[in-house]
Amino acid sequence: MVVTAEHETLDELSGYDLRIIQPRHGYRFSVDPLLLADFARVRDGESCADLGTGCGVIALLLARLAQNSSVTAIEFQQVMADIANRNVALNSLSDRVRIVEDDVLSLKTHFPVDSFDLVVSNPPYRRPGTGKVSPRRGRDEARHETSATLADFLAAAKYLVKPSGRICLIYHTCRLAELMAQAAVQKLAPLRLRMVHGNTRMDARMFMIELAKGRTGELKVEPPLFVRGEDGGYSSEKLRIYKGLE
Repeated sequence: MVVTAEHETLDELSGYDLRIIQPRHGYRFSVDPLLLADFARVRDGESCADLGTGCGVIALLLARLAQNSSVTAIEFQQVMADIANRNVALNSLSDRVRIVEDDVLSLKTHFPVDSFDLVVSNPPYRRPGTGKVSPRRGRDEARHETSATLADFLAAAKYLVKPSGRICLIYHTCRLAELMAQAAVQKLAPLRLRMVHGNTRMDARMFMIELAKGRTGELKVEPPLFVRGEDGGYSSEKLRIYKGLE
C-alpha cells in the first residue's frame, strides 16, 4: 500500500490493530471517532452504515469491535473516498467494509429503506459562513455543511436504519438544541445522551446521542466523559477507549 510521503501520513491505532492513511495537511481525525465507536456499542453480526466516513476510521473501528459485523461507509469527497478504500485494503477488511462514494442526499439510489441495524455519523458541525476558513484543502468540507445539512444527515439515517436499530452521532454542543428539535420533527426518539468534556473544569464541547426510529423510550443522560484527568494526562476512560479495552 503506497503512502505518498509528501501528502500523507501512516498512523497506527495499535489497540485496534489498525493502520490509517491520512492527508498530511487536510482533515485529520481526532479522538471523536474513537469515542463514537465506543459509544455505539456495535454488536456481533450487525450491519452498519457510517455517514461521512472521511478516511474510513469509524468504519474500520466498528469492524474491529464486533466480529462478523459489516460496514458500509459513505463519503462524498473523491480524495477521501480513495483514501478510505486504501485503508480498508491496508487492514485486510475488504470482505466486511465497503466504501460508497456519494452524497448522503443520494442514498436512496443505493439502498432500500430499513437496510441497517446501526447508523453512525460524525457530521460536519459548522454552518456555511461560520468559523474560520482553513487554508488546508479538505478541512472545510469535513467541518462545514456543504451539500448536506444536519437535517439531511438525520433524514438519511432515519431512512437507512431498521425500526429496531440505532442511530448514534457525535456532534458539537452548540447545536444540541437544534439536533433535538430536528429529531422531534423526524420522529426520532432520543434514548441516550452523553456529554464530552476536555476535563472536569471545562464546559462540554461535544455530545454523543443515540436515537431510535419507530419506538419510544425515556432519555437516559449518562455520566460525562472526561478526556483528561486532574493531572492533565488522559483520563482512564480515554486510555481504555484508545487501547481498545472492554
